[in-house]
Amino acid sequence: MNPTLPAQSPRRAAVLREMGLGPLWLLRSLDAARAEAALQARAALGFASTVNAEVFSSVTRAQPAESQASPLGPQSPPRLQQPAALPVVVTEKVAPHRDSGREQRIATLDWDGLEEEIRSCQACVLCERRKQAVPGVGDRKAQWMLVGEGPGAEEDLRGEPFVGQAGKLLDNMLAAVGLRRGEGVYIANAVKCRPPHNRTPESAEIDTCLPFLARQIELVQPRLLVALGRPAAQALLNMEVRIGAARGQLFRYRNTPVLVTYHPAYLLRNPQDKSKAWEDLCFARRTMADLPQA
Repeated sequence: MNPTLPAQSPRRAAVLREMGLGPLWLLRSLDAARAEAALQARAALGFASTVNAEVFSSVTRAQPAESQASPLGPQSPPRLQQPAALPVVVTEKVAPHRDSGREQRIATLDWDGLEEEIRSCQACVLCERRKQAVPGVGDRKAQWMLVGEGPGAEEDLRGEPFVGQAGKLLDNMLAAVGLRRGEGVYIANAVKCRPPHNRTPESAEIDTCLPFLARQIELVQPRLLVALGRPAAQALLNMEVRIGAARGQLFRYRNTPVLVTYHPAYLLRNPQDKSKAWEDLCFARRTMADLPQA
Protein backbone atom coordinates (compact mmCIF):
# COMPACT_ATOMS: atom_id res chain seq x y z
CA MET A 1 0.00 0.00 0.00
CA ASN A 2 1.66 3.25 -1.12
CA PRO A 3 1.91 6.22 1.24
CA THR A 4 0.61 9.62 0.20
CA LEU A 5 3.48 11.85 -0.91
CA PRO A 6 3.53 15.63 -1.18
CA ALA A 7 3.47 16.77 -4.77
CA GLN A 8 6.91 17.50 -6.13
CA SER A 9 8.35 18.30 -9.54
CA PRO A 10 10.96 16.06 -11.21
CA ARG A 11 13.46 18.89 -10.74
CA ARG A 12 12.73 19.10 -6.99
CA ALA A 13 13.01 15.33 -6.67
CA ALA A 14 16.40 15.46 -8.39
CA VAL A 15 17.57 18.22 -6.05
CA LEU A 16 16.49 16.19 -3.03
CA ARG A 17 18.39 13.18 -4.31
CA GLU A 18 21.51 15.29 -4.82
CA MET A 19 21.19 16.50 -1.23
CA GLY A 20 20.95 12.92 -0.02
CA LEU A 21 17.33 13.29 1.10
CA GLY A 22 15.93 10.12 -0.44
CA PRO A 23 14.42 7.68 0.30
CA LEU A 24 11.59 9.49 2.04
CA TRP A 25 9.31 7.59 4.40
CA LEU A 26 5.99 9.27 5.06
CA LEU A 27 2.72 8.37 6.67
CA ARG A 28 -0.55 8.24 4.81
CA SER A 29 -2.28 10.39 7.40
CA LEU A 30 0.54 12.93 7.59
CA ASP A 31 -0.47 15.94 5.52
CA ALA A 32 1.91 17.37 2.95
CA ALA A 33 2.72 20.58 4.86
CA ARG A 34 3.65 18.70 8.03
CA ALA A 35 5.71 16.18 6.09
CA GLU A 36 7.52 19.00 4.31
CA ALA A 37 8.27 20.72 7.63
CA ALA A 38 9.71 17.50 9.05
CA LEU A 39 11.80 16.99 5.91
CA GLN A 40 13.21 20.51 6.08
CA ALA A 41 13.97 20.12 9.77
CA ARG A 42 15.85 16.88 9.17
CA ALA A 43 17.81 18.50 6.34
CA ALA A 44 18.79 21.39 8.62
CA LEU A 45 19.83 18.93 11.30
CA GLY A 46 22.04 17.04 8.89
CA PHE A 47 20.26 13.78 9.73
CA ALA A 48 20.13 10.88 7.31
CA SER A 49 17.36 10.98 4.78
CA THR A 50 14.59 8.89 6.29
CA VAL A 51 11.66 10.54 8.03
CA ASN A 52 10.94 7.62 10.33
CA ALA A 53 7.32 6.55 10.62
CA GLU A 54 7.88 5.45 14.21
CA VAL A 55 8.06 9.00 15.51
CA PHE A 56 4.42 9.64 14.71
CA SER A 57 1.83 7.74 16.74
CA SER A 58 -1.56 6.15 15.93
CA VAL A 59 -0.85 5.44 12.25
CA THR A 60 0.38 2.44 10.31
CA ARG A 61 3.97 2.10 9.10
CA ALA A 62 4.59 3.37 5.59
CA GLN A 63 6.83 1.73 3.02
CA PRO A 64 9.80 3.48 1.38
CA ALA A 65 8.67 5.59 -1.59
CA GLU A 66 11.82 4.82 -3.56
CA SER A 67 15.03 2.89 -3.13
CA GLN A 68 18.22 4.90 -2.91
CA ALA A 69 21.24 4.57 -0.66
CA SER A 70 21.69 7.32 1.93
CA PRO A 71 24.97 9.26 1.68
CA LEU A 72 25.51 8.34 5.31
CA GLY A 73 25.24 4.64 4.54
CA PRO A 74 22.42 2.15 5.17
CA GLN A 75 20.23 3.16 8.07
CA SER A 76 17.43 1.20 9.66
CA PRO A 77 14.87 2.52 12.15
CA PRO A 78 16.23 2.99 15.69
CA ARG A 79 16.15 -0.14 17.81
CA LEU A 80 16.48 1.31 21.27
CA GLN A 81 14.91 -1.02 23.78
CA GLN A 82 12.26 0.43 26.03
CA PRO A 83 12.32 -1.10 29.52
CA ALA A 84 9.16 -2.77 30.71
CA ALA A 85 9.19 -0.55 33.79
CA LEU A 86 10.87 2.69 34.73
CA PRO A 87 14.10 1.46 36.34
CA VAL A 88 15.10 4.39 38.52
CA VAL A 89 13.03 6.05 41.23
CA VAL A 90 14.69 9.32 42.17
CA THR A 91 14.39 10.59 45.72
CA GLU A 92 14.43 14.20 46.80
CA LYS A 93 17.80 15.88 46.49
CA VAL A 94 19.17 16.73 49.92
CA ALA A 95 22.00 19.23 49.75
CA PRO A 96 24.04 20.48 52.70
CA HIS A 97 23.08 23.89 54.07
CA ARG A 98 19.88 23.95 52.02
CA ASP A 99 17.48 26.72 52.99
CA SER A 100 14.32 24.76 53.71
CA GLY A 101 12.31 27.93 54.35
CA ARG A 102 13.23 29.26 50.89
CA GLU A 103 12.29 25.94 49.30
CA GLN A 104 8.94 25.85 51.05
CA ARG A 105 8.16 29.40 49.98
CA ILE A 106 9.11 28.72 46.35
CA ALA A 107 6.96 25.58 46.39
CA THR A 108 3.85 27.75 47.01
CA LEU A 109 4.41 30.32 44.25
CA ASP A 110 2.19 30.73 41.20
CA TRP A 111 3.69 31.45 37.78
CA ASP A 112 3.94 35.21 38.23
CA GLY A 113 5.42 34.91 41.70
CA LEU A 114 7.85 32.22 40.58
CA GLU A 115 9.20 34.19 37.64
CA GLU A 116 9.54 37.31 39.80
CA GLU A 117 11.45 35.27 42.38
CA ILE A 118 13.76 33.86 39.69
CA ARG A 119 14.50 37.29 38.23
CA SER A 120 15.35 38.79 41.61
CA CYS A 121 17.25 35.76 42.97
CA GLN A 122 20.66 36.38 44.56
CA ALA A 123 21.09 32.98 46.22
CA CYS A 124 24.34 32.04 44.42
CA VAL A 125 27.28 33.71 42.70
CA LEU A 126 25.75 33.39 39.22
CA CYS A 127 23.59 36.44 39.94
CA GLU A 128 26.67 38.66 40.15
CA ARG A 129 27.49 38.74 36.43
CA ARG A 130 24.14 38.09 34.78
CA LYS A 131 22.35 40.67 32.71
CA GLN A 132 19.06 38.99 33.55
CA ALA A 133 17.78 35.67 34.78
CA VAL A 134 16.08 33.32 32.31
CA PRO A 135 13.06 31.56 33.84
CA GLY A 136 11.64 29.50 30.95
CA VAL A 137 9.34 29.69 27.97
CA GLY A 138 6.52 27.80 26.33
CA ASP A 139 3.19 26.15 26.98
CA ARG A 140 2.51 26.17 30.72
CA LYS A 141 0.27 23.12 30.38
CA ALA A 142 2.64 21.24 28.09
CA GLN A 143 2.87 17.46 27.79
CA TRP A 144 6.58 17.76 26.91
CA MET A 145 9.06 19.59 29.13
CA LEU A 146 12.66 20.00 27.98
CA VAL A 147 15.35 20.88 30.52
CA GLY A 148 18.68 22.29 29.39
CA GLU A 149 21.83 23.35 31.21
CA GLY A 150 21.86 27.13 31.61
CA PRO A 151 21.57 30.36 29.62
CA GLY A 152 24.26 31.37 27.17
CA ALA A 153 25.26 34.87 26.14
CA GLU A 154 22.32 35.50 23.82
CA GLU A 155 19.84 34.00 26.29
CA ASP A 156 21.29 36.27 28.99
CA LEU A 157 20.63 39.27 26.74
CA ARG A 158 17.11 38.29 25.68
CA GLY A 159 15.82 36.55 28.80
CA GLU A 160 14.62 33.45 26.95
CA PRO A 161 16.21 29.97 26.84
CA PHE A 162 17.57 28.43 23.64
CA VAL A 163 17.55 31.47 21.34
CA GLY A 164 21.07 31.18 19.90
CA GLN A 165 22.43 28.61 17.44
CA ALA A 166 21.66 25.81 19.89
CA GLY A 167 18.10 27.11 20.04
CA LYS A 168 17.75 26.97 16.26
CA LEU A 169 18.98 23.39 16.32
CA LEU A 170 16.55 22.55 19.12
CA ASP A 171 13.67 23.99 17.07
CA ASN A 172 14.72 21.76 14.16
CA MET A 173 14.89 18.77 16.48
CA LEU A 174 11.35 19.46 17.69
CA ALA A 175 10.08 19.97 14.14
CA ALA A 176 11.63 16.67 13.09
CA VAL A 177 9.17 14.85 15.37
CA GLY A 178 6.19 17.08 14.66
CA LEU A 179 6.56 19.43 17.65
CA ARG A 180 6.92 23.18 17.89
CA ARG A 181 8.25 25.49 20.60
CA GLY A 182 5.38 26.86 22.65
CA GLU A 183 2.80 24.35 21.41
CA GLY A 184 2.60 21.50 23.92
CA VAL A 185 6.26 22.10 24.83
CA TYR A 186 7.78 23.98 27.78
CA ILE A 187 11.53 24.72 27.89
CA ALA A 188 13.58 25.55 31.00
CA ASN A 189 17.14 25.24 32.29
CA ALA A 190 18.71 23.63 35.33
CA VAL A 191 20.16 27.02 36.31
CA LYS A 192 18.46 30.30 35.50
CA CYS A 193 21.50 32.60 35.28
CA ARG A 194 24.37 32.41 32.81
CA PRO A 195 27.53 30.77 34.18
CA PRO A 196 30.58 32.95 33.36
CA HIS A 197 32.10 32.16 29.96
CA ASN A 198 29.34 29.55 29.45
CA ARG A 199 31.09 27.14 31.77
CA THR A 200 29.26 24.09 33.09
CA PRO A 201 27.19 24.94 36.19
CA GLU A 202 28.65 23.66 39.44
CA SER A 203 26.75 21.20 41.60
CA ALA A 204 26.08 23.81 44.29
CA GLU A 205 24.63 26.18 41.70
CA ILE A 206 22.36 23.47 40.32
CA ASP A 207 21.24 22.59 43.84
CA THR A 208 20.46 26.23 44.63
CA CYS A 209 18.34 26.59 41.49
CA LEU A 210 16.64 23.21 41.83
CA PRO A 211 13.62 24.53 43.82
CA PHE A 212 12.80 26.79 40.86
CA LEU A 213 12.95 23.89 38.41
CA ALA A 214 10.96 21.67 40.77
CA ARG A 215 8.20 24.26 41.01
CA GLN A 216 8.13 24.73 37.23
CA ILE A 217 7.69 20.99 36.78
CA GLU A 218 4.94 20.94 39.40
CA LEU A 219 3.09 23.79 37.70
CA VAL A 220 3.45 22.43 34.16
CA GLN A 221 2.76 18.80 35.14
CA PRO A 222 4.32 17.40 31.94
CA ARG A 223 3.79 13.81 30.91
CA LEU A 224 7.44 13.48 29.84
CA LEU A 225 10.68 15.22 30.83
CA VAL A 226 13.59 15.34 28.39
CA ALA A 227 16.99 16.14 29.91
CA LEU A 228 19.25 17.86 27.39
CA GLY A 229 22.80 17.15 28.48
CA ARG A 230 24.56 15.94 31.61
CA PRO A 231 23.89 18.86 34.03
CA ALA A 232 20.15 18.72 33.30
CA ALA A 233 20.12 14.95 33.75
CA GLN A 234 22.00 15.19 37.04
CA ALA A 235 19.64 17.89 38.30
CA LEU A 236 16.60 15.71 37.59
CA LEU A 237 18.01 12.32 38.55
CA ASN A 238 20.17 13.19 41.58
CA MET A 239 23.05 11.00 40.39
CA GLU A 240 26.11 11.09 38.18
CA VAL A 241 25.06 10.59 34.56
CA ARG A 242 26.95 9.62 31.41
CA ILE A 243 24.76 10.50 28.44
CA GLY A 244 26.05 7.63 26.33
CA ALA A 245 25.12 5.10 29.01
CA ALA A 246 21.79 6.72 29.94
CA ARG A 247 20.39 7.03 26.41
CA GLY A 248 17.57 4.68 25.53
CA GLN A 249 16.43 4.24 29.13
CA LEU A 250 13.56 5.66 31.12
CA PHE A 251 14.10 7.17 34.54
CA ARG A 252 11.84 9.01 36.97
CA TYR A 253 11.74 12.45 38.48
CA ARG A 254 9.21 11.92 41.26
CA ASN A 255 6.30 10.45 39.26
CA THR A 256 7.29 11.82 35.85
CA PRO A 257 9.21 9.73 33.28
CA VAL A 258 12.56 11.18 32.22
CA LEU A 259 14.72 10.37 29.23
CA VAL A 260 18.18 11.70 28.49
CA THR A 261 19.77 12.94 25.28
CA TYR A 262 22.51 15.28 24.08
CA HIS A 263 22.37 19.04 24.50
CA PRO A 264 22.01 20.87 21.15
CA ALA A 265 25.20 22.84 21.86
CA TYR A 266 27.07 19.54 22.12
CA LEU A 267 25.61 18.46 18.78
CA LEU A 268 26.85 21.65 17.15
CA ARG A 269 30.36 20.72 18.27
CA ASN A 270 29.93 17.01 17.53
CA PRO A 271 27.65 16.67 14.48
CA GLN A 272 28.56 13.00 14.14
CA ASP A 273 26.24 12.34 17.11
CA LYS A 274 23.16 13.89 15.47
CA SER A 275 22.02 10.45 14.34
CA LYS A 276 22.04 9.35 18.00
CA ALA A 277 19.94 12.38 18.91
CA TRP A 278 17.49 11.35 16.18
CA GLU A 279 17.24 7.89 17.75
CA ASP A 280 16.53 9.56 21.10
CA LEU A 281 13.78 11.69 19.55
CA CYS A 282 12.18 8.57 18.08
CA PHE A 283 12.39 6.90 21.49
CA ALA A 284 10.82 9.97 23.12
CA ARG A 285 7.94 9.97 20.65
CA ARG A 286 7.29 6.25 21.17
CA THR A 287 7.47 6.71 24.92
CA MET A 288 4.93 9.55 24.84
CA ALA A 289 2.59 7.45 22.69
CA ASP A 290 2.81 4.58 25.17
CA LEU A 291 2.16 6.63 28.29
CA PRO A 292 -1.33 6.28 29.78
CA GLN A 293 -3.64 9.17 29.08
CA ALA A 294 -4.23 11.48 32.03
